[in-house]
Amino acid sequence: MYKLLIADDHSAIRKGIRYIMLEEYPNIEVCDAIDTAEAIRMLTNSKWDAIILDIDLPGRGGLEVLQHIKKEGIKTPVLIFSFHKESQIAVRALKSGASGYLSKDSADIELINAIKIILAGGKYISPLISEQLLLHLQTDIEAPLHEQLSNREFEVFMLISSAKTLTQIAQELSLSKPTISTYRARILEKMGMKNNVEIMNYAVRLGII
Repeated sequence: MYKLLIADDHSAIRKGIRYIMLEEYPNIEVCDAIDTAEAIRMLTNSKWDAIILDIDLPGRGGLEVLQHIKKEGIKTPVLIFSFHKESQIAVRALKSGASGYLSKDSADIELINAIKIILAGGKYISPLISEQLLLHLQTDIEAPLHEQLSNREFEVFMLISSAKTLTQIAQELSLSKPTISTYRARILEKMGMKNNVEIMNYAVRLGII
């Protein structure tokens, strides 16, 4: 019997995934985590066959969960399930240790297919992600500015791009406002920008938001 952990703060999403999985695997055990701390605790205290993880999980985000899994040597395969477009974060998630990336706009059959692949020890990679990964291997192609950011800087970058204030970002990531200000300063320096407006314009131009 498979054990599946769903880490997502949206009740409707969790219920939808549970229904889909039970239709395909009637004996599957499905448990929920609604924030980063709970997801990390459950991953640490129990063994799971797979985790479906929202990249925007409240607390410190899905990338923090991926970092914990990698650091602790946890073997649970992770399927990132997100509202973000593949072009935004899929390659970063895969490079951080995820076994696959799927948009929440995808059909039920795609979710089942992705889960089957990662349960079998494979990687779920869409044609778009495959193309992006190939581009990353070509050293003569200059990487986008946001690819220079660390995972935490990228999370802050995404939230700034969504027009959230530093206070809101601090609350969402469970960090202090001065810490967020430091990350913002690093983002501006690395990307050669002056303010949040330039960050938001860049995100719009590249289709990130």
